[in-house]
This record gives sequence, structure tokens and C-alpha cells, in this order.
Amino acid sequence: LFSRIACVSAPSVYQKLRTLHREDFSVYIFEYDKRFAIYGEEFIFYDYNNPLDLPEKIAAHSFDIVIADPPYLSKECLGKMSETIKYLTRGKILLCTGAVMEEEAAKLLGVKMCKFIPKHTRTLGNEFRCYVNYDSGLDREI
Repeated sequence: LFSRIACVSAPSVYQKLRTLHREDFSVYIFEYDKRFAIYGEEFIFYDYNNPLDLPEKIAAHSFDIVIADPPYLSKECLGKMSETIKYLTRGKILLCTGAVMEEEAAKLLGVKMCKFIPKHTRTLGNEFRCYVNYDSGLDREI
């Protein structure tokens, strides 16, 4: 089964997935930072302020899963990014953002906080959490 994965403002996840060199999925990076244009066709310029300003080649509901990491902890940013996520996904959403966004994330995307706690390479001043809308295995006790 071949899967399409969209990484929205989640470049570290995109880079990690690329290093796996798997043939059962393709991965795209939706990113504001044009340095990622080095990845060619897999790079899609993305500005959350224009959530649906995407190239024609990106069809609605054309990704099996959308992995998103909003750049700002604000209702405005998550709200706009949610439009993009809902446009792209066929169903599955994995969102990484601050714990303070739990209620807003549930309301906008129907995601629930996981027990799994993602680690950030930089020390963040807020509690960083993972949210999903499907049975991901990220809720099991470790």
C-alpha cells in the first residue's frame, strides 16, 4: 500500500522520513522557508496566512496523513493552518503543538492529545504535545 504524507511546517519530520528511503510512501514538505526548495518537486511553498494558496497539482484530500507543526502558539495560526490540513488530508492528522492549544486543536481538527510526548531539539518554553485523530499507537503506556 503506497501512502502520501504531507509535512506542513514540519521540516525535521520531513527530513527524517526522507532518510528512510522507503518505496511505500512519498513525502512532501509544505514550508515557508525556501531553503527547502533544494528538495525539488517535494517542496511546496506554504504561508499559513494564505492557507489554501497551493499549487494546482496539490489536489484536495490527496494525502493519507498530514503531519503539522504550527510555527506559532496562537488561535489565529492554528485556525488558518487547520484549513490547510483539512484540505490536504484524506482523514489522518498528526499535530504537534503546545499543550495550551489542546482545546482549540480538538475544536478545529477533532484531534486528541496523546500520552506520547515529542522531544524538540531546542528547549521550548512551553509544553510540546502530540495530537491525533486516529488510533496511532502513540497512546500506549511505555
